[in-house]
Amino acid sequence: MSNTIIRFENVTKVFDDHIVLDNVSFEIERGKFYTLLGPSGCGKTTILRLIAGFVEPTQGNIYIDENCVNKIPANLRPVNTVFQDYALFPHLNVFENVAFGLRIKKVSAHEVKERVANALKFVNLEGFENREITEMSGGQRQRVAIARAIVNQPQLVLLDEPLSALDLKLRTEMQYELRELQQRLGITFVFVTHDQEEALAMSDEIFVLNKGTIQQSGTPTDIYDEPINRFVADFIGESNIVEGTMLADNLVSFANRTFDCVDMGFNQNEPVEVIIRPEDLEMTSAETGKIPVKVDSQLFRGVHYEICCYDDFKNEWLVHSTKKVEVGSTIGLDFDPEAIHIMRLGETEAEFDKRLEAYED
Repeated sequence: MSNTIIRFENVTKVFDDHIVLDNVSFEIERGKFYTLLGPSGCGKTTILRLIAGFVEPTQGNIYIDENCVNKIPANLRPVNTVFQDYALFPHLNVFENVAFGLRIKKVSAHEVKERVANALKFVNLEGFENREITEMSGGQRQRVAIARAIVNQPQLVLLDEPLSALDLKLRTEMQYELRELQQRLGITFVFVTHDQEEALAMSDEIFVLNKGTIQQSGTPTDIYDEPINRFVADFIGESNIVEGTMLADNLVSFANRTFDCVDMGFNQNEPVEVIIRPEDLEMTSAETGKIPVKVDSQLFRGVHYEICCYDDFKNEWLVHSTKKVEVGSTIGLDFDPEAIHIMRLGETEAEFDKRLEAYED
């Protein structure tokens, strides 16, 4: 059996002459937690609906277990979906909500009881079988929805922003619970969110989407440390992005100064974009820092100060530090060569991957 469970092959989806998904191809492997990440209208929920069978592709093919499913209805696919509003039945108790799909399939009463009990145990809701849905908290309802999804023993669970209605504390707790649940079950999860911190915390792999295309895919670490373009760098975490020139391998110029870096494979004197994450900047004295800057503003964020500075060339620099500074003062910024990441202008993901492979070899 192939390790690939879902494959999109040049899939395009058009609604009312508007291209929502534009020639998208990707593969999803078994037993991993995938996240579709991007702003509203980027196409992530459309991908989920295409996998589930709620809509058909305008062009291209979708495969589940190497079988083309373009014309296969949703109820015949080995997929279950957890919706944003959970779509629970308010007139049924917890047991009957979870058992609903099994009863539709005419599973025996004994097996229904056993499988519902196991599903509720997985989501830590043992003893809640007779509880009314209207008596459940938001987090408990979310677990009921997940239990209903997994009780059918699907190969794939799709989750359409199921945490968006929860408060911050509960949302964080449910992130851990969902991740742990997926690992215990070994089922492939495909999770939709616009929250980049959520995606980084939960995923084995992330697809970053914008305007109907996948901008970049990879592990959370890969995408955070090696963003392919300005959109990904801005969307995944906070970034300082300035214009620069790649002078040679391991040597870049920006802010009218020259710095050692670890990037290679660029043309000599090639215009590039330079990224340094705020947490990778260290504040020093103006005399000893690599770049002198003037502090424009400072906000306390609980775990760190968020400090906004400007250099002599009107480049804005955001610094995350546990140290407090005086607004209006001039300080220096220091950073290691490894903290500098270089982006080639207009580079595609395929070109980026090829350059990264050549560098690693």
